[in-house]
Amino acid sequence: MTATTDERTAKIKEIVCEILEIEEDEITDTSLFIEDHEADSLRAIEILASLEKAFGIVIEQSELPRMANLNGVYEVTAEAAGW
Repeated sequence: MTATTDERTAKIKEIVCEILEIEEDEITDTSLFIEDHEADSLRAIEILASLEKAFGIVIEQSELPRMANLNGVYEVTAEAAGW
């Protein structure tokens, strides 16, 4: 059984919030990780690695610029996973 889109979205948000060390209500789909949440490039790589592990996928590091907010992370993850 595959996870629903809502379950995947919730898991992705949970991973991002854990790595950025923020509460889920502090982030929106469009808030920028670096500008709004003081993330650095190392955190971006941690997010990428955690998503790969959680979903059993491979995300190219060249996709990092697209992963500037939750919407970008959802999009890149879905493309990598073929959802």
